Amino acid sequence: MKSHISVVAVASLVSLSPAFGQEAGHEPQPSSASGQSNSVSNSANLPPVIVAEPKKPPAPTKKRVAKKSSAQQPGTGAQKTAAKPAPNPEGFPPTASSDNFLPPPGTLITPQAGLNATTVTTAPNILPTHGATITDTLDQQPGVAGSAFAPGANRPIIRGLDNNRVRIQENGIATGDVSDISEDHAYPIDPYSADSVTVVRGPATIRYGSQAIGGVVSAENQRIPTYIPYNGFSGEIMGGLSSVDGGRDGAFKATAGSQGFAIHADGFDRKSNDYDTPDGKQANSFVDSQGASIGGSFIWHDGFFGVSYTRFDSLYAIPGVESAESKSRIDMGQDKINAKGEWRAPEIGLAAVRTWFGWDNYAHNELDFDAVENADTVGSRFTNKYTEGRIEAESVPIVTGIGALTSTAGIQISNRKLVGTSFEGDSLLEPSTTDVFGGYLLEELRVTKPLRFQAGFRIEHDSVHGTMYDDIFNPTPSDLVGQHKTFDPKSASLGLLYDLPFGVVARLTGQYAERAPTAQELFSKGAHDATGTFEIGNPDIGIETSKSIELGFGKTSGRWRFDSSAYYTKYDGYIFRDLTGAKCGDTIDTCGSGDPGNEFNEVIFNQRDATFYGVELATEYDVGHVLRGVWGVSGQYDFVHARFSNGEYVPRMPPHRLGGGLYYRDDAWQAKISSLYAFSQDEIAPNETPTAGYTLVNAEVSYTMALDGRGAVAPRMTIGLKGENLLNDDVRDSTSFKKDEVLQPGANVRLFGRLAY
Repeated sequence: MKSHISVVAVASLVSLSPAFGQEAGHEPQPSSASGQSNSVSNSANLPPVIVAEPKKPPAPTKKRVAKKSSAQQPGTGAQKTAAKPAPNPEGFPPTASSDNFLPPPGTLITPQAGLNATTVTTAPNILPTHGATITDTLDQQPGVAGSAFAPGANRPIIRGLDNNRVRIQENGIATGDVSDISEDHAYPIDPYSADSVTVVRGPATIRYGSQAIGGVVSAENQRIPTYIPYNGFSGEIMGGLSSVDGGRDGAFKATAGSQGFAIHADGFDRKSNDYDTPDGKQANSFVDSQGASIGGSFIWHDGFFGVSYTRFDSLYAIPGVESAESKSRIDMGQDKINAKGEWRAPEIGLAAVRTWFGWDNYAHNELDFDAVENADTVGSRFTNKYTEGRIEAESVPIVTGIGALTSTAGIQISNRKLVGTSFEGDSLLEPSTTDVFGGYLLEELRVTKPLRFQAGFRIEHDSVHGTMYDDIFNPTPSDLVGQHKTFDPKSASLGLLYDLPFGVVARLTGQYAERAPTAQELFSKGAHDATGTFEIGNPDIGIETSKSIELGFGKTSGRWRFDSSAYYTKYDGYIFRDLTGAKCGDTIDTCGSGDPGNEFNEVIFNQRDATFYGVELATEYDVGHVLRGVWGVSGQYDFVHARFSNGEYVPRMPPHRLGGGLYYRDDAWQAKISSLYAFSQDEIAPNETPTAGYTLVNAEVSYTMALDGRGAVAPRMTIGLKGENLLNDDVRDSTSFKKDEVLQPGANVRLFGRLAY
């Protein structure tokens, strides 16, 4: 029988809940016409799998320039009915409120199908934002901030947690870089490469391992094609210009296929100069990056399997007083091979068998300019070779006496070979190897139509080999010995989802998660120029444990949409970098010597109990019908409060933030203006300084039109303008090591465009 629904269903967007049988990149089911949330489990209601992308709707006329909604996307199984506006139970005019025609005004409110708070950002919302990292698009969302160390290195921070507690991945596989070691290190995902980015706020350890104890940022794309485009070809060309830094960037994506085979290629180029601030030019803040990828898949009516190769290069500068004087830069590159597949066999009880594999070879040099030699010198070099594989099987729902039960079981393995070599003094990290083997089980029980229970359990074994001083409190170079540490972290979660009246979904979850220490926390022993610290690992630290409870309410359909979360997390043995008060030079024997030339702050990794709690709120309300569309208001608020058991604050926490705005949308036009106020941050750790508040005012307008096409080609073009920090306010991020000497970009106007076939 001929098939017409794409295998893209296996890569559409859903929750990354650790206690839920779903994967980032799966698309949520469209909201029901009755206004009740349709946040059913993907494991209980898998979209059909077929080879060809569904036929596109007729090109819109000039009177109505309709954009495709999630209901019209490949693989949702709704291609015959998507063109009809759904009835609206709240009595709002269909021409002004129908999600089938009008795209949402932002990315804050997304269908909730799992226990964790989840935010999905799609490519059209990534394109307008200025910045070289996807964090630049995410860091104004509730619960998400950025490390803001450099324009080319801005790692996401989720609920005040970063580095080893937040996993960044692409198509289900970790990025394989060294950004978890230090804030000046970039991760190799360019914004243009992502079709969507899913952020899971809260522990996501069940599926992804103990290094996701704080959350997951997952980029998804079609580098491994999961469907054959309609008429055999699809493509995009996009680009932008930014005034604040003379930035210019561009990219292309193309996918072609026939007879069950598909091939994809993409590439990008991004350049920006030193950016402007309210106080003038921020010296040494340029970015120059490029990348390309090619991949192919074999696709059949029960699934797909494909492979991709990606190359990423970036040369970016490190701003700051001393960094600018020495013209500090990082020159990084990565080769990556990924594979992904899925097979569905419901006739034998398997809803899906999914597999992921990735191999990464990463390296970067940290460069300074030697004025005497009139040449660049390499101060240090970091290399990382990373391999990861994961396979999981999901059952079809089994009817029991108390409801329909769906089970997902998986195995994950990884190997990491990490080295941090210094050519001036002690090396930060001698060669180390980390092997991880984990297994997990996810369960969902649908007791009644509105009530679902979800549970998960994971156990893993971490084996870490490295080299360290025999006594870190009395170290001598001759005392370096090989060490082997093993850990067996375990995690579990239990919660419920309940569909309340008026389309509101309530979620309540309790989670217990353990995190194994990493090689850098155990075995570091050298100077780190970027943070101005001499870092000494601690082989005696043990597993970090978190116990959390979270309550959330969300509504994704109708005139009023919102998502809210309140959480409380207790950490036992929270691992942190403890400032001792001593100063060091380039070698460990200089620490505490009193030498006036010592410029690095001594840091020893230590553990202490800590408590985190916070609130996140995002809301949108369609006020009324105007012209051919709808206008409305939006609002958001978030904060995180974090203290150690001795009363001291955890360092570098994001501030309270409060924001709101106005938006308008119709079939062709999108416009919005928003303001986000960050309160001053004076809940600071010892040796930190307070951070002043600031106000960000942003505005955006874009227009999408259908161009005349020939034959099967029906191009659509979007062009727009976005203004950022329009008040040209002084912005210093309390999360940044560099906040006291580096201002964030001032007022910026970005021109952007996209042509899609």
